[in-house]
Amino acid sequence: MTKLKGILLTEGMHGMISQVEGLAKALDIDFTHHKVELNHIWKFIPPNLSPISQNVFKKINHDNFDVIISCGRKSVIPSIHLKNTANKKIFNIHIQDPKVDLNHFDFIVAPEHDSIIGKNVLNTKGAIHYLTESMINENKDYLNSFIKKDYRKILTLIIGGPTKYYDYSNENIKQIFSSLNELIKKNNFQLVIIPSIRTPKITIQFAKEYFENNHTIIEKVDKKAYLSALAISSHIVVTCDSSSMISEAALTGKPIYIANILPKKNDKRFKKFRNLFRNLNIVRNLSEGIKIWHYEKLDETNRVAKIIKQKINS
Repeated sequence: MTKLKGILLTEGMHGMISQVEGLAKALDIDFTHHKVELNHIWKFIPPNLSPISQNVFKKINHDNFDVIISCGRKSVIPSIHLKNTANKKIFNIHIQDPKVDLNHFDFIVAPEHDSIIGKNVLNTKGAIHYLTESMINENKDYLNSFIKKDYRKILTLIIGGPTKYYDYSNENIKQIFSSLNELIKKNNFQLVIIPSIRTPKITIQFAKEYFENNHTIIEKVDKKAYLSALAISSHIVVTCDSSSMISEAALTGKPIYIANILPKKNDKRFKKFRNLFRNLNIVRNLSEGIKIWHYEKLDETNRVAKIIKQKINS
């Protein structure tokens, strides 16, 4: 059977790419990715006030396609326009709230904490993503040449970065490091620190100085190191600014701790997300101390992909 072809539309941000590519792979479609660029004044106009017209965005060169998967504000109008002007039935799927009439899309995939309701809305627990259990297992041994060869169990800290809600000041980061240091000493852990694209270089440098040579600090973004750390850790700590990385860690079924930072502004969406994961027994706060608990591994990407496949094939 010939595979369906898809085009993926995002603003080029890592979190968005992770979601659209993750869903495309779960749907088992051949795809090309396009970074959307808006024209002139339309860069500043929200989708609900923009016309559904080619004039809004720079032309997207594409071959024949069957599915559109979009994510982010800039991709809303292009997705609707490409569907409406196609000469055959096209399924378009938007990830996150498009902020327009939901009926422009065959499916909306949105996390529960966004509180979007509609007959074509697939609500997910957390963010969908590109990770799979096989990817994690295949990279299990990657960190063997990095970590200290001793009897200590591994605790991994996955660091995000500053956002409009959270400040990565020295004071805030020092508070996280201090809490971690107390836990790893008390429980005899080896700490592995994994940065993300958003992690400031100064934060990594501070970690090297703070924890010295007795632990493992990965200094640059390294996908294999990230996957390996998820595989070998007994406990995982994730900074509170990234619902995506918390959702990815939940694929492991391992205890996840949230390293909290005082918000600069109202972060009720993030709080709602973290409360949902806490009620699912997935996360606890770093301040609660090291414990062992279990929960069902969370794989929302494949769950929603099965629903979408049934619709496409019906």
